[in-house]
Amino acid sequence: MAELLIAMALSGIILGTIAGTSIIQRKSYGIQEQITEMVQTARAAMDMMTREIRMAGYDPTDSAGAGITSALPNSITFTLDITDDNGKGPPDEDTDDKNENITYSLYTADGIQKLGRKSKATANNQPVAEHVQSLEFQYWNESDDPTFTAEDVRLIRVEITIRTSKPDPNYSPNGGYRTYTLTSLITPRNLALE
Repeated sequence: MAELLIAMALSGIILGTIAGTSIIQRKSYGIQEQITEMVQTARAAMDMMTREIRMAGYDPTDSAGAGITSALPNSITFTLDITDDNGKGPPDEDTDDKNENITYSLYTADGIQKLGRKSKATANNQPVAEHVQSLEFQYWNESDDPTFTAEDVRLIRVEITIRTSKPDPNYSPNGGYRTYTLTSLITPRNLALE
C-alpha cells in the first residue's frame, strides 16, 4: 500500500511537471508565431510599396503627366501610365485607369490600424498590412534637400512599424506589444527623366 501511494505521488509530480512545461512551450510558440507573422507582414508591405513607388512617374508616351502628386509625412500618392482603360493593353496616355493613381496611407477599420492602398483616386482603401503602429515618409529633391513639394521629389525614405496582434503579458514595453520597424530608401526611376 505504501509503495502504491509513493508511486501515485511520483506520477502526479511527473505529470504536473510535464503539463507545466507543455503550457510554457505553448505560450512561447504562440509568441514566436506572432513575431514571425509581424516580421513577414512588415517585409511584404515594404516590398510592395518599394516596387510600386519605384515605378512612380512611369509614362512611356510622355503625355500622361505621371509623377508624385502628393508627398505628405504619413501618405504618398503617385501616378503612372501602365495600361489602357480595359487593363489589358498598352499605356493609353492617361493615369485614370486602375493601378495608375496609387495612394499609400494609414486608416482604421474594425478597431485595427492598417496600411491601406488605393488603386485609383476614387477607390476605397484596401488593406496591405494590419496592426501598423506608424508609417512615415521623408522626401528629398535632386539637390538632396528635404522637400514636401511633390514634383521635386527624387528620393523617398519609408519607415513602417508593425506590432504584434496581441500583447505579451511577459513583455512590459509598448503596452506588451512587440514591434518591428523597417526602413527603405526608394529612388523612383522615372522622375528624373524630364
